[in-house]
Order: sequence, then structure tokens, then C-alpha cells
Amino acid sequence: MPEPRQRIIVGISGASGAIYGVRLLQALRQQPQIETHAVISDAGWLNITHELGLERAQASAHIDALADVVHGIDNIGASIASGSFRAVGMVVAPCSMRTLAAIAHGLADNLLTRAADVMLKERRRLILLARETPLHLVHLRNMTTVTEMGAIVCPPVPAFYQKPQTVEDIVQHSIARVLDLLGLEQQLAAPWAGLHSG
Repeated sequence: MPEPRQRIIVGISGASGAIYGVRLLQALRQQPQIETHAVISDAGWLNITHELGLERAQASAHIDALADVVHGIDNIGASIASGSFRAVGMVVAPCSMRTLAAIAHGLADNLLTRAADVMLKERRRLILLARETPLHLVHLRNMTTVTEMGAIVCPPVPAFYQKPQTVEDIVQHSIARVLDLLGLEQQLAAPWAGLHSG
């Protein structure tokens, strides 16, 4: 019998940077051992259409083509809402401050935040690509809270030592770091090899 595929949940919330979630789904699509489950907030859909220049129907078709399963944000009875759903991890890319706050306080008020809550209670990997600047004290405290709960706060910060030439290079580097955190092989960005003095 073939090995069962590992499940990874990708949440896209309403912060700027919808491209991170889309590029992550594209990268995971290239890994045949991975089964992806996507859940997108209403504001997340708004940003996908606006930032990627797509009509809503085009955006839905695009995500449907990338994810194995797309769950509705209000479908709180979906499989990913239960701890019995054996996902190895979840990434919220991007993670808005509203979504971060809901996760930090255990609100589970939609399927995205419920799935994140499940990751925490089951002690599974939860990676949050938090997007906001500047940060006020509540943002910082919520980041501390989710970190203490076991999540990884991973803002998509450019790595200029890689000498990016395009916005795509910057996005790909952040996605590479996420794949590293998930323990997956990736060819998007080489590991830092150190500086060599001549």
C-alpha cells in the first residue's frame, strides 16, 4: 500500500501579502507526499483578488487548482476543525493582526482560527507569517502569547544577503524558510553558507 500523504493546512487571512499563501500552495503542490487543505477568510479573498489582479471566480479556480481541498471559512464542521484530523502542520500566510489576536485568545470564531487552535491544543506545528508595521503593544503581546503556546511567529522579512533582484525573489525566500520550518526539502533558496574571507 502507498504511504499516506502528510496533510498541511494553509490559511490565508486579510493582511497584505496574499501572494505568500498562494506561493506556498504552489510550492506544496510540487511535493507529492503532501496533501494541502486551504481555508481563506473573507478579507483574504479580497486581498487575493486585489493584489493578484484576479476576479473572484478566477481566484477561486486558481486556489482550487492548487489545494487538494478548499474549506469554507464558516464551515466550522469541516474535517480540519477536529484534533482527529491528522495534520502535521498549519501555516497562516499572511497572518493579519486580527487573526493573530483570535488565535492568541483561543476564540476559534471561524474555521481558520479554529484549525489554528486545534494545532496548538494537539501540540502540532503552527507557523504564522505575521504582517503588520509598525507594531503596537497588543500586537507584540499577542505574538508573545502564541509563541508561549507553541506557535512560530515568522514574519516574511526580506533577506538581503541573498541579493534578491525581484519581488518574486523576496517572496520565494520567505516560502523557502517556511518549508524549512515544516521539515520539507526545498530548492527555492539556498542555505546560508557563510562569508568567505579572501
